[in-house]
Amino acid sequence: MTGLISTLGLPLLACLLMTAVLGYLGLHVLKREVIFIDIAVAQIAALGAIAAHMSFHVHADSPLASICAFGATLIAALFFAVAKRKISTLPIEATIGITYAIVAAGTLFMIGKSTGSHTHIQQMLTGSLLWVDARDIGWAALAFAFAGLCFRGFRRPFQRISDNYENAARDGLNVVGWDFLFYALCGIVITVAVRLAGVVVIFCFLIIPATISALFSEKWGVRLVITWVAGTIGSLCGLAFCQSLDFSAGVSVALFLGLLLVATGVTTLVSHRRLTKTEPSRI
Repeated sequence: MTGLISTLGLPLLACLLMTAVLGYLGLHVLKREVIFIDIAVAQIAALGAIAAHMSFHVHADSPLASICAFGATLIAALFFAVAKRKISTLPIEATIGITYAIVAAGTLFMIGKSTGSHTHIQQMLTGSLLWVDARDIGWAALAFAFAGLCFRGFRRPFQRISDNYENAARDGLNVVGWDFLFYALCGIVITVAVRLAGVVVIFCFLIIPATISALFSEKWGVRLVITWVAGTIGSLCGLAFCQSLDFSAGVSVALFLGLLLVATGVTTLVSHRRLTKTEPSRI
């Protein structure tokens, strides 16, 4: 038991931290219909880090590379905020997808011109969840705590925009400014989280628990609790599976989050059909 805790304690703590902040962020992402924001932001951050590696010959995990990565996400945050307001004929999800494609092409071009960038891309995709250490957890906790406090302090304007963007703009809310702050916080959270677990796992933490919560309630508070519970269950089951079968930790967690969504969806569908069958007989 002691060996199990020493092996999986920090990975589990990392998963719980990501569940807490990405779960809340996922509720907004679904409401705003920007499902692939994490993949786009992660790719933009990778481009910034690789640019730092090529320009200043620093390691992709160095402080300077991190600053360049976050700077790139800030530029993207401003672009997405302005595009949502000014380009009304193009859905923001399409804008995000186009941005991702262009940035991915640029990243691949830079990889071809640089040595050592392949390792950074692999790290971005798969992460190193099983090998996180106390230093990784500490930095992640600080970044997530800062973002969480901002989400808590500015929850009212964030929720108003997520619930109805046009009404918020019509009521005089500075939607561009608040959107910029929202996407900037997304950049902080996703950039740090991707270093822990990789893009695929982060996408699962961001979208799957929030989707499960949408099957049960429309209230923000109830959905947030369901999101946290679902993320915790998926993390525990995934890490236990990883330990017992010597499987990849990140892939295992993503797999069990997916299985949890399927099981919840099937259960909800069966329950709904039973209710629809019993209602006519009651009448």
